[in-house]
Amino acid sequence: MTAVLALDQGTTGSTALVLSDAGRVLGRGYREFTQHFPSPGEVEHDAEEILRVTVDAAREAIRQAGVTPDAIGITNQRETVCAWERDTGRPVHRAIVWQDRRTAARCAQLEKQKKGALVRSRTGLVLDPYFSATKIEWLLEHVKGLRKRAKDGDVVFGTIDTWLIHRLTNGKTFATDHTNASRTMLYDIQKRAWDRDLLKLFGVPKSPLELRTSGSDFGTVAAEHFGTELPISGVAGDQQAALFGQGCWQSGQAKNTYGTGAFLLLNTGKRRAISKRGLLTTLACGPRGEPVYALEGSVFIAGAAMQWLRDGLGIIKQAAESDLMARSIDDTGGVYFVPAFVGLGAPHWEPNARGTIVGLTRGSSRAHLVRAALEAMAFSTKDVLDAMTADAKLKLSSLLVDGGAAANDWLMQFQADVLGVTVARPDLVETTALGAAGLAGLGAGLWKSAKDFLAGRTFTRFAPSAGRHAVQARAGEWHRAVQTALHWAE
Repeated sequence: MTAVLALDQGTTGSTALVLSDAGRVLGRGYREFTQHFPSPGEVEHDAEEILRVTVDAAREAIRQAGVTPDAIGITNQRETVCAWERDTGRPVHRAIVWQDRRTAARCAQLEKQKKGALVRSRTGLVLDPYFSATKIEWLLEHVKGLRKRAKDGDVVFGTIDTWLIHRLTNGKTFATDHTNASRTMLYDIQKRAWDRDLLKLFGVPKSPLELRTSGSDFGTVAAEHFGTELPISGVAGDQQAALFGQGCWQSGQAKNTYGTGAFLLLNTGKRRAISKRGLLTTLACGPRGEPVYALEGSVFIAGAAMQWLRDGLGIIKQAAESDLMARSIDDTGGVYFVPAFVGLGAPHWEPNARGTIVGLTRGSSRAHLVRAALEAMAFSTKDVLDAMTADAKLKLSSLLVDGGAAANDWLMQFQADVLGVTVARPDLVETTALGAAGLAGLGAGLWKSAKDFLAGRTFTRFAPSAGRHAVQARAGEWHRAVQTALHWAE
C-alpha cells in the first residue's frame, strides 16, 4: 500500500497523519507545545520543542498506521522565524511567532519613511509585524554577536518548514518553498527570488537558503528519526496547503478555513492581481505544485465569536448548539453582530474598530444573538470574497470550506445563499495535512496528477436556495452595522 506521512506543524501543536493513496487516514498523532509570552504582545516558541513534538506525533501516526510511509509532506505555521547555528543545529534564540507584535513601532517608522510602497510592490504584502523580515531584523539587533555570526554564515534564519527540514535531514538540506518565502517580506513575488533591496533594508545577510517548488525534493529524513530514511517531497505554508488540499488548483477557485478567524485564499493562476482593497498577494500551488498567484484575506474573528458567547456570556454551552438555535427562529429580528474584538481585517484593515451589536429590542433572545454571530461569519466572508473577485477581475465559481465552523450545516447553507454560489465541504476536513500529503505524493511520483490524489474524496454540497435573494438583500443592513463598528476608530 502506498502511504504518505503529512506533518502539519501549527501554532499550538503538531499533527501527523499517515494517509493512504486513496486519501484515507491510516494513523494520527498530535502533540501540543509550550507558548511563551516574554512581554505583552510578544509570543515565542522553543524550536527544539517543536522538533521533538513533531517527531513524537509522527512516530505515533506511523505506529497506528502499521505501514512505512513512502514520502513525507510538511506544512507549517507561516511567518514564524527561527535562528540557529548551521553546523550544530542549536537555536540561538526562541522562535518569534507570527502573532508577535514587538516590531510594530519599527513598521510604523518604515511607513513614515515611505517604504510601504516598495514592500507592497515587491512582495504583495503590507508593512506589518505579522511577517518575517522585521522579526529577523529584531534578532540581529538584540542577540549579542548575532549580526557578525550571521554575516559569517555561522548562524542562519528560516521559517518553521526550513527548521524542520534542516534538522530532519541532519543538516543536509537548507531550503524553503515559494509559498513560505512569499510570507517573509524579503521575497520578490514577480521575480520569484530573494530581493536584494529588501534584504539590505532589513539588514538581513544574503544566505544560501534555497528556493524550491512545493512538490519537489527537499532531501531525505535520516533513519534515526522514523526508523528508516524517507524522502521529503512536498512543502507548503498552512493556508496554501489547505488551498491545494481542497483541490483549488485553477484560477477562480477559493477556499475558506473557518477557525478562530477565517482565512480565505482565491487562486488567480498565472496572473498577479494587484489589490486596491487591502488584500495580500501571495504564492500558492498549481495542479503540479508549481507556483501560482493567489489573493489572501483574513477575518480576524470568526469561530472566536462563538467562543465568546460560550465562555464570556454563557449563552451557549458548546458551539454545536448554534445550528439548532439558528434554525429555531426565522431571522435575527434585526440584530446584527460585528465581532471586531481585535479590530477589523480585510477589506477594512482598521485595528481600532470595536465589537458592535445593533438592533436589539426587548424581544431579542439568546437565539437571535447566536444566529447573528453565525451570520456575521457569512457576511464578512462575502465582503472579503467580493473584494477578491473585484481585484482579480474573476467570477467566483464555488467556495470550498474547512475548519471547525464548517461542520455547521445551517451556516454553510446561509453562506451559499449569501454568496449565490455552491459551498462544498469535503469528507476529510483536515485539508492542510491533506494538501501536504498531496504535494509529497506528486513530488515523489506516487500519483500521476493531483486529480488522482483526490479521486476518492466526497463532498457535501450546499447550493443557493430559493430564499437567497432575501438573504442577500440584508447585506446592506450588515454594512450599516460594520460602519457603526468602524465609528469607534474615528
